[in-house]
Amino acid sequence: MPATWNKSDWRKKERIQMPEYTDLEALKAVESKLASYPPLVFGGEARRLKAELGEVAQGRAFLLQGGDCAESFAEFGADTIRDTFKVMLQMAMVLTYGAKLPVVKVGRMAGQFAKPRSAPTETMGGVELPSYRGDIINGFDFTPEARIPDPTRMLQAYTQAAATLNLLRAFSKGGFADIHRVHSWTLGFTDSDEAEKYRDMANRIQDTLDFMAAAGLTAETNSELATVDYYTSHEALLLEYEEALARVDSTTGQQIAGSGHMIWIGDRTRQPDGAHVEFCRGVINPIGLKCGPSLDPEELIRLCDLLNPENEPGRLTLINRFGAGKVGDHLPALIKVIEREGKNVVWSCDPMHGNTIKSESGYKTRPFERVLQEVREFFAIHKSEGTYAGGVHFEMTGKDVTECTGGLRAVSDEDLSDRYHTACDPRLNASQSLELAFLVAEEIQGRDRELATAGANG
Repeated sequence: MPATWNKSDWRKKERIQMPEYTDLEALKAVESKLASYPPLVFGGEARRLKAELGEVAQGRAFLLQGGDCAESFAEFGADTIRDTFKVMLQMAMVLTYGAKLPVVKVGRMAGQFAKPRSAPTETMGGVELPSYRGDIINGFDFTPEARIPDPTRMLQAYTQAAATLNLLRAFSKGGFADIHRVHSWTLGFTDSDEAEKYRDMANRIQDTLDFMAAAGLTAETNSELATVDYYTSHEALLLEYEEALARVDSTTGQQIAGSGHMIWIGDRTRQPDGAHVEFCRGVINPIGLKCGPSLDPEELIRLCDLLNPENEPGRLTLINRFGAGKVGDHLPALIKVIEREGKNVVWSCDPMHGNTIKSESGYKTRPFERVLQEVREFFAIHKSEGTYAGGVHFEMTGKDVTECTGGLRAVSDEDLSDRYHTACDPRLNASQSLELAFLVAEEIQGRDRELATAGANG
């Protein structure tokens, strides 16, 4: 932690994408109550995640980060948490097999309640109201009352995050994550006639598990096969909430953001002199930084110096979000300046946010083929630059929604209205998420084959 940093210093900086609360006494009361609550995560967990991300930065592991675009109070439930966790484990299984590397699993869960918006207001039927900014800030209903920022929503967000973390810890350590169970969940996905290549990989995974079982490596003989490490993350957008949950880590004496294991700074809030960078630079958690088309390479170096002055591997993850067909216009310059300055970072690809379109039916959607294209461009550019493509970052759900078009099950524009449930941005459904994991695994396998061939040829 910087010697001159205080967790409230962000209040002296420019606020971007944050609400203006009208009842300041109510806000102060909520902040005081949150500050008295236990933290949601602990210093040892955040340090362990940073160490695992350090392995990713060194090319010895792979990062899978995914979950809801914005968690909802209304849709909160055990089944929703279970289904998303299950799909994340399925994806991790496929990626572990493809990469032959450990996969660091980080959910967009237990804190992803706030969303930046492209405009401060929205208009419907000739009526203009403040934009919906996530359940932690205001309500989704298009009424003047619902759209007023309400600080007491932070208390409900905390309660929901605590319950979510409790269930995730039970799932990850209580046998639900047994490696054999995880593979059985992929079988239904591969029933389609078009999924032969996925079925082939699933069969090879099963052969490996059968061999391990024959050799005596089962969940009963090796507890590591029955449990996983699973971390949570969210965009640290609402800084009143973040400050209230910041704590002094009893082991190191440094400040930790107690709201989640990993927090990130959005593409709209990454001003070097802004409030969000100021808060995040002082906590010991791993930090993500969204990198969009407007990010200048030299500004990226300034942000690296602010957020990771000790150049720790695993401290800073650069989450690229450019859009299909545009990665080559922006990513090479960022890679070159990071390599020139010798910065230790994790390179991750967010192929969702740059590929949002409005469909002919009027729904906001993301075509699966464009999501996949951006992932492929990300891997190809890192290959050409000789750097390590270390992770992927998806907005997804375990539910069978119809929000993104395409994929093996061919969600069409006409299908979007069937199960379009998101409160903000369109998410990959369970099938699309797993399909994408298989495709990413193919990219990793192709990269590794070429590296092996190059090594064999001297």
